[in-house]
Amino acid sequence: CLFQRGESVRLRFINGSSMSFFDVRIPGLKLSVVAADGVDVEPVSVDEFRIGTAETYDVIVEPKDDRAYSIFAQSMDRSGYARGTLAPAAGMQAEIPPLDPRPLLTMSDMGMAHGAHGAAAMDHAAMGHAAMDHAAMGHAAASPAAGHGTMDHSAMDHGGMDHAAMGHEATSPATPSASLQHAAAERGPMVDSLAEQVSSRLDDPGVGLRNNGRRVLTYADLHTVGGPIDRREPGREIELHLTGHMERFVWSFNGQKFSEAQPLRFSHGERLRITLVNDTMMTHPIHLHGMWSEVTTPQGQFQVRKHTIVVNPAQRLSYSVTADALGRWAYHCHLLYHMEAGMFREVHVVHGAAHEGGHP
Repeated sequence: CLFQRGESVRLRFINGSSMSFFDVRIPGLKLSVVAADGVDVEPVSVDEFRIGTAETYDVIVEPKDDRAYSIFAQSMDRSGYARGTLAPAAGMQAEIPPLDPRPLLTMSDMGMAHGAHGAAAMDHAAMGHAAMDHAAMGHAAASPAAGHGTMDHSAMDHGGMDHAAMGHEATSPATPSASLQHAAAERGPMVDSLAEQVSSRLDDPGVGLRNNGRRVLTYADLHTVGGPIDRREPGREIELHLTGHMERFVWSFNGQKFSEAQPLRFSHGERLRITLVNDTMMTHPIHLHGMWSEVTTPQGQFQVRKHTIVVNPAQRLSYSVTADALGRWAYHCHLLYHMEAGMFREVHVVHGAAHEGGHP
């Protein structure tokens, strides 16, 4: 990519990979993020941003020197990188920075509150897993290990969960006083982990990016220009848990893979809130086709409009949706393997009142 000294250059980054997250920066230049998933946001200056599969970010850079700059995108697991060059003339190259240290999940990253008190970064091998590839989301060379059974999940508090409703989406009126019935899968053949303690953490850049000495973009930094497309309060809420069993190579919503699940039904024109709870140890980019997803704070305040929402391990994240597109729509994790293995649902937007589960 060529530039002239002193000019502003707009770059659009699109993660077209099938399975990888990338951490992107241009050493020596500030990145002014001006759009997320093609929608303008209030400009925010950062050094680095993480981009999940199917996400896009537009940034503006203003190189002041007649020299080359490396556009550096290292994979989330630090196993490799992609690079480009921003330069005033063809043929110029810039130094490629070294890869950052390989990130390790802590107990708190995995939602295990009993290990969150001062726990240092935890080596997955200590849990009986091979070293996890966070870019490939842990699928390469995964194998059962004897140590896995030593984890004590019996201490997890499942009292708030309605296990009788396992595999069905919990719905409720989306009012401040409404209590949402929890509907999550129990541990079993389809689910190998449940987050004991979750939080929204919109200001968390994610594992491997915290306290790295650079200013890293978070969802808390993003504010869509013009506000939400629909200013109505949601009329109901649907809670979905992102679930899986890594040793069985199974992924799902609420412990049910796509082939076993009923479609979600939205009533045409309704405003609803979707809440995702990530019970897995992986980061998932979740994509609802046909409708925008408008991320909100835990207090329900509008944050940013996107089509793909990245949910970190042990994160609880909500967004509002206006069901303004009749028809049948895909709703899935955008990591190709996760989608194919079952983290996929069909959404039916229908005339009249929607009913949880069931076919139209």
